Amino acid sequence: MREHNEQQLISLLKMAYSAELAAAYAYRGHWHSVRDPDERASIKRIEDEEWHHRRLVGAMLGKLNARHSRFQEVKAVMIGRVLGVLCHLSGWLAPMYGAGRLESRNIREYEIAARHARDSGHESFIDCLLTMAEVEWEHEIYFRSRVATHRWAPRLPLWLQPPPKESIRHSFERETNEVPMSVPPA
Repeated sequence: MREHNEQQLISLLKMAYSAELAAAYAYRGHWHSVRDPDERASIKRIEDEEWHHRRLVGAMLGKLNARHSRFQEVKAVMIGRVLGVLCHLSGWLAPMYGAGRLESRNIREYEIAARHARDSGHESFIDCLLTMAEVEWEHEIYFRSRVATHRWAPRLPLWLQPPPKESIRHSFERETNEVPMSVPPA
């Protein structure tokens, strides 16, 4: 079981490593496409945090003696760059909406990775993975708040809102501290 969890962890980290690359390039195009200086600064900060996450995930992969997928990396560059260009063509709402949906999914992926880290004996990764989940939560909240200001917002089906940020660590700690029911001796 421990080996299975480590393979699941490696798989998630490889995916996250390339996804962070795609996101960083997309956000680079995104912040260049908006006019409002505060919005530009916020999205630029998010881009910087995605690059930081990529470095952290890369270090974890290195500690696991795992390498990223070249195919996924090429795909991520293409996707990120195309999305970055589309931000200049599609208007303001589509990039904000798309980014919010993706960030919402990223929260859960880092939470799952933390569980696989715990269950495979890589406890040193847990705090970092949960912190990245919390940062992705902040990104989701930012994009949700921006989408909510658009005149079409009342007509848009928003993605499922994540639980409060504190629940990321609380649910993990509760799950980790649960004592399994003991089986009575035969």
